[in-house]
Amino acid sequence: MKSTDKTKNTFAITTPLYYVNDLPHVGSAYTTMAADALARFERLRGKSVLLVTGTDEHGQKIQRTAESLGRSPQAHCDSVVPAFEALWEQLSIQYDRFIRTTSRRHEYIVKEFFQRVWNSGDIYLNQQQGWYCVSCEEFKDERDLLPGNRCSVHTSKEVEWRDEENYFFRLSRYQDQLLALYAERPDFIAPESRRNEVLSFVNSGLQDFSISRVNLEWGLPMPVDPSHTIYVWFDALLGYVTALLDPDSDPILEKALSKWWPIDLHLIGKDILRFHAVYWPAMLMSANLPVPGRVFAHGFLTKDGKKMGKTEGNTLNPVELVNKYGPDAVRYYFLKEIEFGEDGDFNETRFINILNAELANDLGNLLNRTLNMARKYCGGCVPNVLGENIEGDNLLKAMSLDLGEQVAGFYEELAFSKASEAVLALVRAGNKFIDVQAPWSLYKQGQIEGVEQVLYSVLESVRLASYLLSPIIPNISNAIYQQLGFSIDFNDRVTVNSLANFAAHAAWGALPANQTLGEPQPVFKRLELL
Repeated sequence: MKSTDKTKNTFAITTPLYYVNDLPHVGSAYTTMAADALARFERLRGKSVLLVTGTDEHGQKIQRTAESLGRSPQAHCDSVVPAFEALWEQLSIQYDRFIRTTSRRHEYIVKEFFQRVWNSGDIYLNQQQGWYCVSCEEFKDERDLLPGNRCSVHTSKEVEWRDEENYFFRLSRYQDQLLALYAERPDFIAPESRRNEVLSFVNSGLQDFSISRVNLEWGLPMPVDPSHTIYVWFDALLGYVTALLDPDSDPILEKALSKWWPIDLHLIGKDILRFHAVYWPAMLMSANLPVPGRVFAHGFLTKDGKKMGKTEGNTLNPVELVNKYGPDAVRYYFLKEIEFGEDGDFNETRFINILNAELANDLGNLLNRTLNMARKYCGGCVPNVLGENIEGDNLLKAMSLDLGEQVAGFYEELAFSKASEAVLALVRAGNKFIDVQAPWSLYKQGQIEGVEQVLYSVLESVRLASYLLSPIIPNISNAIYQQLGFSIDFNDRVTVNSLANFAAHAAWGALPANQTLGEPQPVFKRLELL
């Protein structure tokens, strides 16, 4: 495998390229929120970050969907793509590149990559027989089918029997190299359960897979045989490469790979794990290119404990959800309440209870009541206290000293739930601290220095909490920082660059003494079940 000169101060992350047979669903939003949170965290650390998302627009499924709606495939794609872009904006997703696999530039990259694999001798013509799921765009082993020849993923869809001539990729040739990759880099596939799944699959023996389709117009023609169309997955995976091209760059593979390759992290759902953890690295090996850093496959979402689906009438519209409750509420629940990598459930009553308890009560009320006391006792300014001068046995200071480093470790592991819980522990301690210390009583006793130390400790804890949670709840963090007297916008790249000294901002005592505080206002309004 070819090495790379990629610098360590860059970080490239991708979501899947979402299939446009239908409007975006909550599963797509889930992956993209997680990718955005990690990208924001890496920007806070001062890294140059590239977040890639986009749409996968070729294949038989798209062609049939378009036909059923009386549209051309391109017109169908053009009608659906804006819904993804709009939802990402609603969810405060800050992507850097949005790639569409129907772009002309992408076709050039696919052709050049295909030629590399062809020159390696890894593509050949053969007969393909088997059961095919159009919804998965994948041939299925008979042992994986449900009764009635139904797909185990799309349980209401019957598979189709295919007997046709296809071009194949010699996946079997790369079995040993893949196993060596997994052994050398145990963190290549995460979480551990997904890694074990892939190891089991590869150890059981790899079969070559077809990378062309016949009698399909909607796709890229096979360079060596235009009567065949390139298989949608061979085409779509290369979208990650096309996306790396600078807007004014010629669509040449070398230029696409020059800065950001290899991708540091592919973030996906577990249903497309084999394509990313087996097929994709093998294709890259064949083309003599470096493989990505990591593939992380998260779990599935359910609603009220049941699988989501239109046929069951159990769907969750992400657009309606964010319109109703706002982006930070949605981001917080899915990233904090569900252990990333495991399956998770959405329940609206629980959603509202969690947000009211943790964002409105624990965090919001703590800031509000402390700001009001600072107005009353300190003239509306941060108390005249330096964080370094607060005693080490101060509970909040003691909890905060290694919190930044701890939370950074959780973000690196994509353990958003653990990161949030660690920060929330400080917030809860802040509420208890202010009740126990009772600055109102200290003030009555004339202990002004004690009042200032208590209020500074709580305000600094809230600042630190909002900074560490800003990758997940950027808008609430903005509101908190502004009320603490900062002119900082966590959604502004220039501002974030100025905050990029993570060690300094994630440390105790960064709140300046005597800074004028803003007007106390609720940073998160309590939600009601409508």
